[in-house]
Amino acid sequence: MATRAKKASASSGRGKSSTNLKAPPPAEFSKEEELFAYREMLLIRRFEEKAGQLYGMGFIGGFCHLYIGQEAVVTGMQMAATDVDQVITGYRDHGHMLATGMEARGVMAELTGRRGGYSKGKGGSMHMFSKEKNFYGGHGIVGAQVSLGTGLAFANRYRENGAVSVTYFGDGAANQGQVYESFNMAALWKLPIVYVIENNRYAMGTAVSRASAQTDFSQRGASFLIPGFQVDGMDVRAVKSAAEFALDYARSGKGPIILEMQTYRYRGHSMSDPAKYRSKDEVQRMRSEHDPIEQIKARMIELGHADEAELKAIDKDVRAVVSDAADFAQNDPEPDPSELYTDILL
Repeated sequence: MATRAKKASASSGRGKSSTNLKAPPPAEFSKEEELFAYREMLLIRRFEEKAGQLYGMGFIGGFCHLYIGQEAVVTGMQMAATDVDQVITGYRDHGHMLATGMEARGVMAELTGRRGGYSKGKGGSMHMFSKEKNFYGGHGIVGAQVSLGTGLAFANRYRENGAVSVTYFGDGAANQGQVYESFNMAALWKLPIVYVIENNRYAMGTAVSRASAQTDFSQRGASFLIPGFQVDGMDVRAVKSAAEFALDYARSGKGPIILEMQTYRYRGHSMSDPAKYRSKDEVQRMRSEHDPIEQIKARMIELGHADEAELKAIDKDVRAVVSDAADFAQNDPEPDPSELYTDILL
């Protein structure tokens, strides 16, 4: 009996390995990479600030979730991705759209419900996509995109096209059951997918420590033997380095991997959230000590990659792009009532 028990134990341990990986060191950026990352993050920041203004003025209705503070995550990920890789995320999605190359005009017009929007004014903030840019949404149901992103990865494996599905979700969505069903399938079939958990510390108004027994989200796939590691999601260099490792891992046939991006959102969960569950001092401390844009700005000046005048010129250019998008989004016609059922699945 003892011999049998020993054999059973050895068999049950087959395939076990450490899932807790060490994050690679931050990437060393060239001057061109620093300037590119700065402009991309600044575009997202200024776009979201303008969206917040338009929401307050009544031009944007419904739900609207801003990405301010988290810009380094999607910027660093996209700097490492290829043109064939897919992106899918939840409802805090404006930054992801811009980072994949979608036009500011089309995104802003969708927020205001106009014809020129990416979903022709019918999707709003949470439901737009671009097949051309391999952006698959924008999803309003918490965690729903995780199973869809896993499906994209399954299609990639079936087609043998070399693409990786980059599937984003938050710390709150990480507690959804469908996430773990997706983990199991992805690990079983070794699907080419990178799960990016954007841990911004609060699921709506609930702190991570109050909602999650396991707060190391990089290890949420451990029971499925999915490796992962934590990343400083406020440093675009750390994100790019982690993304390069993870994308190569998934693309090489090793299966899924999890990146926990430790980041922070400055605004409330949505535009209707006063964020009284945290102190103003906490938000200000994160802004002053960890802001992703201020970090790269200070670094470029210190290294001589750019001076204040050059950076102000970039900001002026970005503001012009956003202002143009806002003007277009306010003046573009609304969809004609006859188009109500066009492109709608009934």
